[in-house]
Amino acid sequence: MSTLVCFALKEEAAPFRKIAAGGLCRSHQVSVLIVGIGHQNAEKSVRGFLANHSPELVLTGGFAGGLNPDLKLGEVVFEIGNRKSEIGNQLLAAGARPVKFFCADRIATTVVEKKKLRAESGADAVEMESAAIHAVCRERGIACATVRVISDTANEDLPLDFNALAKADKNLHFGKLAWAIAKSPGKIGALLALQKKTSFAAGQLAGVLQKIISR
Repeated sequence: MSTLVCFALKEEAAPFRKIAAGGLCRSHQVSVLIVGIGHQNAEKSVRGFLANHSPELVLTGGFAGGLNPDLKLGEVVFEIGNRKSEIGNQLLAAGARPVKFFCADRIATTVVEKKKLRAESGADAVEMESAAIHAVCRERGIACATVRVISDTANEDLPLDFNALAKADKNLHFGKLAWAIAKSPGKIGALLALQKKTSFAAGQLAGVLQKIISR
């Protein structure tokens, strides 16, 4: 089965790309697409790819924030989209957990915000791109699933409000980040800890993706 795996950020994709470079892409017809952050970027990128390619399955991968307090750092979670397929069983067999996602237009950065989203939506995890990708796949009759990894749990705040540090296209403004760190150097330790957590989470996701694609 030809498969497109979408990630918002290259950091999310890095461990899977290493695995894919070892021959997975060639032997299993896998493409990796960095779509950017948020609904608009994701829709534009996926439409552009599908204009010239016809995958049988699209996976929308990457990080997710935990809303359900039971979800742990590095836990891989999933939700099947417009068409039932064997991918759900394969994800279960690979150790992933079925959940309900909420697709937001901003990063949930605090415990208070996560609790509110949980109460309002009933969702277990939050991310920013999958709804747009699923919508495009529904139009084209392509099977689609969200496969994400918990990079920050429901019970932890992010060290900075990354929404305030974003450019108009929702990508990180490094100048604003540098200024925020200069104003609050005490945040450096928390940012380094977050980097370690996200690196671990990306590795966990890559392992599950490898299992289901190389089935």
